[in-house]
Amino acid sequence: MVTNRRSIADAATLTGWFKSSYSGGDQGECLEVARGHAAVPVRDSKTADGPAVVFTADGWASFVTALKRGRLSA
Repeated sequence: MVTNRRSIADAATLTGWFKSSYSGGDQGECLEVARGHAAVPVRDSKTADGPAVVFTADGWASFVTALKRGRLSA
């Protein structure tokens, strides 16, 4: 279960992980997001049992919007 913490030490304890359809190839730069939680946990797809960062729903929506609009640089 996701709480109000900002991270989870072992992301494998959560269910509902999915990778974006935009992810692909073997570049190794994929994130996964877990559905079905009040908050939005995000993890590195290469380390499923590693940590996850937890966003509020509004925080995640703002992050995705900023990405789509090119407001974040690599």
